[in-house]
Amino acid sequence: MKPIELVVDQNIRLKEIGFEHLRPIFNTIDSQRDYLAEWLPFVELTLDISYTNQFIENYLNSDKINLTFAITYQKQFAGIIGLKDTDLDNQKTEIGYWLSEKKQGLGIITNSCKVLIEYVFAIMNINRIQIKAATENLKSRAIPERLGFTFEGIERDAELHTRGFVDLAIYGLLKNDWINR
Repeated sequence: MKPIELVVDQNIRLKEIGFEHLRPIFNTIDSQRDYLAEWLPFVELTLDISYTNQFIENYLNSDKINLTFAITYQKQFAGIIGLKDTDLDNQKTEIGYWLSEKKQGLGIITNSCKVLIEYVFAIMNINRIQIKAATENLKSRAIPERLGFTFEGIERDAELHTRGFVDLAIYGLLKNDWINR
């Protein structure tokens, strides 16, 4: 089956991950460890390219309900965005993302989320999307706030990092909220 590709704008594309993304993903993580590890617990586990290879292989062999996209900006790898914990019975999913330090501040994640939200509501017939971000990660929290998500609360000690557990802010968006915005 052909990978899904979503056009965000003239500069930004989302393409389902495949082995062509192996080196760009690993090289970005490897060259920006300190920056990415602050909020992404998997960075410390990504010691060599085999971890990234396994990540892609697991995705390609999955049922692909939880879509994962490589983000390119001006044809250069910029980060990852995707769906996780998708529950089709209850018509809900969660968007997760990370972005290269060098691509921050360009609206890449906000605009990518808009297109992914449209896809999720229109094509996948999902009713609820949530985004979780560490309470202290203000840049990541700004994304759902900018997009009109509702702050729903704090999930305490929700994610384990090397420095210990962090609390996650939970934001929710319903299909009708998005349509009526």
